[in-house]
Amino acid sequence: MFDLTDQTAIVTGGATGIGEGIARRLAAAGATVAICDLNLEHAREVAASLPGASFAVACDVAANASIQEAVDAVLAHTGQIDVLVNNAGIAGVAAPLWEQTDADWQRMLDINLTGVFQFCRSVVPGMRSRKYGRIVNIASIAGKEGNPNMSPYSATKAAVIALTKSLGKELAQEGICVNCVAPAVIRTRILDQLTPQQVSYMTDRIPMRRTGTVEEVAAVVHFLASPDASFVTAQCYDVSGGRATY
Repeated sequence: MFDLTDQTAIVTGGATGIGEGIARRLAAAGATVAICDLNLEHAREVAASLPGASFAVACDVAANASIQEAVDAVLAHTGQIDVLVNNAGIAGVAAPLWEQTDADWQRMLDINLTGVFQFCRSVVPGMRSRKYGRIVNIASIAGKEGNPNMSPYSATKAAVIALTKSLGKELAQEGICVNCVAPAVIRTRILDQLTPQQVSYMTDRIPMRRTGTVEEVAAVVHFLASPDASFVTAQCYDVSGGRATY
């Protein structure tokens, strides 16, 4: 069930947090995982701890040239890319919109949105030629509901959801499924970038009244990254403890 033997999966931001949890889950299912991360040293440590032949690749998702170099490196290493998980992202500055700078806004766009677009564009030709692929983008419940003092973050995650739906429909007849996952607040180090008030705001709106875990997100990604998700595309799967129901 959900077997990924002989498949190559790219996980961006795979050296920490949700990305690391996803990498571990996919490797346990048999995938060779390319951990693409700005922190190459940490990515190598994670790759070395995984079963199989997983490996690390340096990548700055805010730079198109770096993304293409990473994709080329993975293809040179394994000859194929079956799964792409666009996980890398930042929470950004915690402040109301009128206190956000142009630099804050642009950095959020570059990392959280343009990087997803560029990675998808880089791997899709190979997937189309093989008539198979799975792309899973990590969005956020903030992209559906909007979190105060996180306008740039919420906007980019909403855009990731829309990008996913569009690309999924474009590739629907080519054996390539494109979906996204929208977690609510998950207990990772990214929460250190937020104020306690922000974390409380998000948690109080979760009917389960708790944060989610990395493992719970990774489980949903695993299904969407597998051959079993063959009739599921252009969808947004919430991992939110019931916060959003649409």
